[in-house]
Amino acid sequence: MRSKKALWPLLPALTLALTLGCDKPRSTTTAPTDPSEGADEQAASDIEQPDEPGEAVLLRAGKVMSGTGTSYSPGAVLFVGADLVAVGSPDDVTAPKGATVMELGPDAVVTPGIIDTHSHMGVYPSPNLSGLSDGNEMSAPITAHVRAEDGFWPQDPQLAHALAGGITTAQILPGSANLIGGRSFTIKLRPGARSAEDMRFEGAPAGLKMACGENPKRVYGQKGGPVTRMGNVAGYRKAFEEAVEYQRKWDTYRRKLALWEVGETNSRRAPKTQDGEPEVKRDEKQRPEPPARDFGLETLVGVLDGDILVHMHCYRADEMSLMLEFAAGYGFEIRSFHHAVEAYKIADRLAAADTAVSIWADWWGFKVEAYDGVRENAAMVTQAGARAIIHSDSATGIQRLNQEAGKALFAGRKAGVEISDEEALRWLTINPAWALGVDDRTGSLEPGKAADLVVWNGDPFSVYSQAQLVFIDGEQVYERGPNSRPRSDFDLGLRDELRGAP
Repeated sequence: MRSKKALWPLLPALTLALTLGCDKPRSTTTAPTDPSEGADEQAASDIEQPDEPGEAVLLRAGKVMSGTGTSYSPGAVLFVGADLVAVGSPDDVTAPKGATVMELGPDAVVTPGIIDTHSHMGVYPSPNLSGLSDGNEMSAPITAHVRAEDGFWPQDPQLAHALAGGITTAQILPGSANLIGGRSFTIKLRPGARSAEDMRFEGAPAGLKMACGENPKRVYGQKGGPVTRMGNVAGYRKAFEEAVEYQRKWDTYRRKLALWEVGETNSRRAPKTQDGEPEVKRDEKQRPEPPARDFGLETLVGVLDGDILVHMHCYRADEMSLMLEFAAGYGFEIRSFHHAVEAYKIADRLAAADTAVSIWADWWGFKVEAYDGVRENAAMVTQAGARAIIHSDSATGIQRLNQEAGKALFAGRKAGVEISDEEALRWLTINPAWALGVDDRTGSLEPGKAADLVVWNGDPFSVYSQAQLVFIDGEQVYERGPNSRPRSDFDLGLRDELRGAP
């Protein structure tokens, strides 16, 4: 667990160092990072690495993009252990005594770690075999009781490939076959994990995967329903009515239990406690019985209480509008619509509802409800004041989310929408962090947040740029180089050294 408390005792010393300048840093080296010279295979191990977790590390680069809308050219980032301490220009952020200084070069760009709100890694792992397919519990249209983490395989080779694309955090979701598919969970892409728990983003709220449109009625149309979109909505309504009743039963039980615990007292006749208070008398036979537990309904009550965030697979504008009204009727919010190829049609409504959309840059037309997409979707949603997010829903796409955001950025500009690089970076960082309920801990480079960051060898929106270094909670978890990449035992193909790679 990343502890902010552990950082505060260090701040006076760090502040003094930042104010007075720095003592000699422990080491300073330069990494060749010019992508035009093939530096992607020049191991980032040429850069001096920190010896021990918890020490101070200062990164100096040609540019630092904070994810807050502010960039520094050149820039510097200082972190101690798992926590960011300072971000700014090299003149303003200096190394305290004993810090590791990493001179990344004039072409290097530092950004927050990329966050993917929609991934099925681990539940639909590679290789794609039926024996490994654990993402859709297609036994009933409502399966709120299942959890993606219970089917997650941490040795999925796709996880290491995503890390190489600069991904530091991802939401692992059930599939979209069901009206209510179950709970999602958020991970940090720590290599070497042996269980889902090892990768869990501690403290991140659970999500609930829901789906509207074609998928549920296609899957269950021959299994007793739903057969239509009418049936879809009737299914949601029935589930949440049951959740409201379940919540009422538990509220009633808790009130009765509280009254029973007070007990019966007679201040004149009852024996006194050592404190002189009347002794409470309780009749165990009168103790109220709790309702039978139902994990699926508990999940839906968590949604009603605002503790579980709803992520909804939905393409069409009319269906998204309908579901916003449905959610409001039960007093909860939809945190993010996923795929949402028609989000641009209701961008104003999304902004008013404070609902994000997790979308592709330019993929649509593969089924009827996905026909009316536009490349300017993310730009138009942003222009309207709503939160746009570029997601993957793909083990391949997740490796190049920076390029996907670049495509959406340039499509918007071509259409005349003014979108800055800093705004586009938010599609990959702070906006998805908000959608997952972790924006207070990651998603931007700000003091006190987690040191989750990526070092690129050029403009992060360029097809020529690659992640050179990746840090999660201040620990270097990836560096580009033939012999330094984390690999699963199940990664297919020849290792680089067997190919004779340098």
